[in-house]
Amino acid sequence: MARRDGEAFTAFVLGCQPSLRRTAYLMCGDWSLASDYVQDALMRVYRHWPRLGGEPEARAYARKAVVSVVIDAKRRRSSTELPVAQVHDGVGGPDETVRGADRDLLTRCLAQVPARQRACLVLRYYDDLSVSDVAVALGISEGTVKSQTARGLQTLQAAFARETGDELVVHGEGVNDAS
Repeated sequence: MARRDGEAFTAFVLGCQPSLRRTAYLMCGDWSLASDYVQDALMRVYRHWPRLGGEPEARAYARKAVVSVVIDAKRRRSSTELPVAQVHDGVGGPDETVRGADRDLLTRCLAQVPARQRACLVLRYYDDLSVSDVAVALGISEGTVKSQTARGLQTLQAAFARETGDELVVHGEGVNDAS
């Protein structure tokens, strides 16, 4: 990789890392893990950097790499690790703001959605990608994006109902209309 390419890669990383980290966080629910996943994904991007056409192609590849790294990490979880509902690390206290509470609720509910469905939801509704863009990012068909998004919304609604006892109302697109 030439010096100029290295500088372009550094500029690319600085520009897209916050967005990739937010996507990874929404996929895994942990900021520290999200940072690790983004690092792994950016290493993949770096290896393929000379072959990536321009910034749009590089961003799409980086987004796909983040989603793949998170899903792969979930598959490889050690058999000695046991997921827990709540971590008590003694640092700080619960977030007292409504926004923080809503974010925590969303994170808990998203954690209950299977990884591929969560990827579709995060890319569609948080990253605001079109169905075709999500299909390209995940390497799946548009029909699969639609069905995974619909199923993901149903799972998210059920998780919300379990967490709050209330029904989640999805504005804009209905559960059966995930296009």
